[in-house]
Order: sequence, then C-alpha cells, then structure tokens
Amino acid sequence: MPDTSTANPLLDHSGLPRFSEIRPEHVEPAMRLLLDKLEKDRKVFEKRVEATWEGLTEPLVRMLEPIAQTWGVVGHLMGVRNSDELREAYEKVQGDVVQAFSLLAQSRPIYESCKGLQESPAWSGLVEAQQRIILKMIRDAELSGVGLSGSDRERFNEIQQELAEHSTNFSNNVLDATKTFSLTLRDKAEVAGLPQSLLQLAAQAAREAGEGAADPDNGPWRITLDHPSVGPFLQHAERRDLREQVYRAFVQRASSGEHDNQPLIDRILVLRHEMARLLGYANFAEKSLASKMAGSVREVEDLLEDLRTRSFPAAKAELAELRKFANSKSPADKYELVHWDIAFWAERMREDRYSISEEELRPYFPLPRVLEGLFKLANRLFGVTIVPADGQAPVWHQDTRFFQVQDESQRICAAFFLDPYSRPAEKRGGAWMDECQKRSRLMAAEGEELRIPVAYLICNGSPPVGDKPSLMTFREVETLFHEFGHGLQHMLTTVDFDDAAGINGVEWDAVELPSQFMENWCYHRPTLREFSGHYETGETLPDELFEKIKAARTYRAGSNMLRQLFFSITDLVLHKGFDPEKDGSPFELQRKIAEKNTVIPPLAEDRFLCSFSHVFAGGYAAGYYSYKWAEVLSADAFSAFEEAGLDDASAVAATGRRFKDTILALGGGRHPMKVFVDFRGREPNTSALIRHSGLTTNHSGS
Repeated sequence: MPDTSTANPLLDHSGLPRFSEIRPEHVEPAMRLLLDKLEKDRKVFEKRVEATWEGLTEPLVRMLEPIAQTWGVVGHLMGVRNSDELREAYEKVQGDVVQAFSLLAQSRPIYESCKGLQESPAWSGLVEAQQRIILKMIRDAELSGVGLSGSDRERFNEIQQELAEHSTNFSNNVLDATKTFSLTLRDKAEVAGLPQSLLQLAAQAAREAGEGAADPDNGPWRITLDHPSVGPFLQHAERRDLREQVYRAFVQRASSGEHDNQPLIDRILVLRHEMARLLGYANFAEKSLASKMAGSVREVEDLLEDLRTRSFPAAKAELAELRKFANSKSPADKYELVHWDIAFWAERMREDRYSISEEELRPYFPLPRVLEGLFKLANRLFGVTIVPADGQAPVWHQDTRFFQVQDESQRICAAFFLDPYSRPAEKRGGAWMDECQKRSRLMAAEGEELRIPVAYLICNGSPPVGDKPSLMTFREVETLFHEFGHGLQHMLTTVDFDDAAGINGVEWDAVELPSQFMENWCYHRPTLREFSGHYETGETLPDELFEKIKAARTYRAGSNMLRQLFFSITDLVLHKGFDPEKDGSPFELQRKIAEKNTVIPPLAEDRFLCSFSHVFAGGYAAGYYSYKWAEVLSADAFSAFEEAGLDDASAVAATGRRFKDTILALGGGRHPMKVFVDFRGREPNTSALIRHSGLTTNHSGS
C-alpha cells in the first residue's frame, strides 16, 4: 500500500487520529483506497486461510485494522462534528463499506476454517478468550447470512445495505429536527420561574443565533430542544402554554416535513423482520437475542413483567400524589395534570418535600471538581491514576480533553478523550462511549509490547456560560460517571486479543453493568465529598444537602422505572410481533402498549419513536431491555460493596480490585454470567435493584 498518510491524515495509522487535520474531502479517497486493498487482501486470504489460530484470526485482524480504524474515525466525527459536507462524503462510501464487510462476514472459507478449528485437536489448546472469539465469529457469520445462497443471499445483502442507509438518515433527521425548532422569548413574563443557569444558557443561545447583545436579565432568550435547554425549561417554566408548545415540539421531533422519520421506521421494521425470516428466525427479536446474555425472548419478557407489576402501582400512586400536590398549590387551575405539567410539578413537589432543587445543587458540581473526585474514586477502587495529557493528542474540538491512565506501577496503560458539552449544531444528543483503539498485543507498534486501549467519552452536558465553568446538574454528574464506567471496561481490560478486549465480545445486554455500577457512587457520601465543591468558595456540598439528595434518590421511582419499561417493551413488541395489517402503524401499537405501561396515555400526536435513536439508529434494536437487564447485575454488584462495608476503606479497596480483576479485566473473554459469578460468588437476583429503587413498599393498584 503506498504511503499517502502525509497527504491524507485518515490513512495515517501510526498513532492516534490526526483530528485537527481531517476534512470531509479526505473521506472518500481514503476509503476507496482501503476498500480496494481489502478486496484484494480478502481474495488472497481466502485461498490461504488455515484452521489454526495463527493462520486464521491473526492475519484477519491485520487485514481489517486499517479500514476499521479509519471508518471508526469517520463514524466518530459524524457524531461529534457533523456537517453537510461530511454527511455527503460518508454516504458516498457507506454502501461500499457495508458490502465489503458483508463479503467478509459471509466468506465460506473463513467460516469453514473457524468450524474446522473448533473441531480440531488444537481447540483444547486455546484459552477461553480465544475460543470465545472463534465461537463469536461462527455465530456472527451465521447471523450475517453465511448459510444463504442464491437469491436469498442477494436479498439479505440488499437489506443490510438499505438498513445502514436508513439508520444514518434516521440519526441525521433527529439532529436536524432538533436544530430546526427554537422558541425565542422577549418578555420577562415568559421566562418566569426559569433558573439563572437556564437564562444564561438561553441568552447565550440567542446571541449565537444573531440576536445581538442578549443578556440573562433582559433577554431575548432562546429555548431549544437540546437537553440542557428543554429539560430545565419543562421543569421550571411557569407559563403552562409555553411548556405545552415546547413539549409538543419535543415529542414530535423528526415526524414531519423533510426530516420525517415515520416512513423510515415503517421500512426499518419490515426489513428487520424480513432479514430475521431469511435467517430462519420467527422475528427480529429472536434474531437479536441469539447474540445476547438473555437466553430467550420469554426470559426478557418475564423480567420486564416482574418489574412492571412492581412499578405500575407505585407510578399510579405517585401520579395521584402529584395531582393532589398541584391542586393544593394552584387550586384555581384544577389540575388534571397533562404531560407538560408532570416535570414542572414533580420538581415543585421535590423542592417542597426535600427542600432541594437542581439549581441549588449546580454550583457545587463544577465539571473540574467532579472530574477530580471521579478520578480519585477510580484510584481508590481500581488503583489507577488519571492524569491530564492535553496537547499530547490532536482533538476535534477545542473543548475536548485528553487524559492518560496509569496503572499501579505508574505505567501508562490506557487513555481517553472527553468531549463534555452540548453542541446542538454539530453533535448528536445523548451520551456515549466508543473505542478509538483496542488493547492489542498483535497490533503493538514496533518495539512496543502492547498497544494500549483508547476510549472516546462523549457527553452533552451544560456548557460553561460567560466566565463560569460548566455547572452540572446532578443527573449530568450521574451521566458522566455512567460513561466513565463504560470507559473503564474498555481501558482496564487485561485481554490481549483484539476481539475480546474490553467491551469487544461482551454480550450487549451485559455491557451496561460497569456503567450503571459507577452511578451508585454518586450517592456515597465520602465519594460525593471528593467530587463536590462550590465553584466560588470551594465549599463541599453540605451534609444537609447530601441527605436530601440521598432521600430524593427514590423519588418517583415507580414512574421512572415504568418509563424505561415502556420503552423496553415497546421496542421488544415492535420487533417480535408487529404486523402492519393487524396492528396498523407502529404508533398505534405504541399507544396499545401504553395502556398497560403508562399511567398517563401518550398524546395522540406523540411520535417519540421518531427520535428513538437507540433503536432505529443505534445498536439497541430488540435490545433496549438491556438497560434493565444490566441494572439487575449492576445493583447486585454494588451490593457486594455494601456487604463489605462502604465505610471500610480497605474492604472497599479489596472489593474494588476484585471487580477490576473480573468485570473490568475479563471483557469479552469470558461469558458475562461466569464473570459475574467470579466476582459475586453466585448468580444475580433482582432484590438489590428493587431495594435501591425504593419499590419494596407495597402500593395498591393493578
């Protein structure tokens, strides 16, 4: 392969990506060159492939590494630095990339070599991680249509191409629809109740939109559908009519006009069902579960129903309680409570009950202090030291940070990028972790023993306003801890084989375990003392406020759990038994599911599915239940620390090292149930989750 790395930074694989130099015009030339090389290499490899570890997996990793790394960088930039030019470049090559990977996945010589290795005497000489990689290759090949031939294979590949295209378009539509809506307020009466932090953010948004010298006290103020804006607005705006306007816009995102995702949803569901049937599955849910920790669709349904029967009566009682509270505070309105009232009155009742508000907490959680405390926790639990390394790696935005992770011998064992703030013009919503590079012995640079893992940690938190640092809501703090948990599993792996290192090869419904586990530490007083500090005085969050946070943890627990169950059940049913002729549209089926899974039916025009990117543009199709499945695991895992004694520093450290050596270290190299048993000494149960959720109290209802 010619050395064109200087001219095209996407082709430089000698180190971390040269983000500051990458432009949309680099994408197509780089990918065309790599696709041509992959095609030639594949044909040669298929003739020479051997049913041995060294003759099968190692050359395959080397062959795939350049294109996987480059396409990964392009995909990452689509999420954090999206533009019309980048989209156009991405779409030009996406179909060819999908086709290239399909040809590899459906390669009979590679598949037969995997089967041959599994059946050979050499199999017993492979370690568990190696066996898991081969078995996953066999399973993935079968799920990718390796057993199909003729018109069936041709049709399967057409479906894969079309689904990839629709997924990208779905994500772009959500981003564009979110950008399209804004509400500019000019009268002080219109912003009554809004906290100073939102007024500052809204004034800054107005200035950036060309509204002149907008200021927090006099406006104008620009409210958007980006989470740091829309969430606080629905919680605090006293003007009910404006809350209604914003809420309706939010639940109808990407459901009309040029950004309408409704046709894409219909088509995606039909294609997924057809794909599953081609592979011999009754439906896409069965196909999805074939590669997950859960044994069957019924097993998932049983868990969701168990949690639903516990949370529904509680949610019903919570609604009645909220309605009573709203009417006691505003009797003239005779509140029945509609959707745009819930967040507003829930926040008022939380303030009333616990004498606490998000705005009162924000000053105690400036991002630099939160990071400092988070890193101290990682050191205490896992023995790693995290040090800033800004300037030692190119970044894609000036706000992006770079950190290195040192092990207990002070050797650099991993690194990560942190992109913390919302940028609605170019960055998709939500929060996620992804891999920049995997831990690998095979792909180590010359003279190096190991290539260290590097992660991307992406959040959409409140940006700094004026001369103030980013003052985080407590939920944003939890989100940061969550994504850092994913990063830890990627970075602290001890598996040296690329395809089982870190999060690679971990069953999808177990991958949320470390992330949800880390959230628990936000409610641990010594830990919170380390990550809180008033941005002006440095004062640690007072004990009184901490006790209120702790008491409020299970506030509206039934409603919060039921909401997640509604999403999970809707996703599962859409991929299990959806029939357009019988069920009508996906939205009609959604409303039918809502009858048993919500205490306030969605609006008739509710189109939340149109922005349900996890399922229609991400990896959670027939898998959104994974959050609850893994939450059972994570709550049970944290209970091991509770049993050891959270105030016993040596016991916490010992339990933390055991967690690191099992859950974090073993990655995809061992089945997640075995890994959990390695750590916990037994299989998981739901009791810790029920206790942590505060749902042990009985409520009347059905």
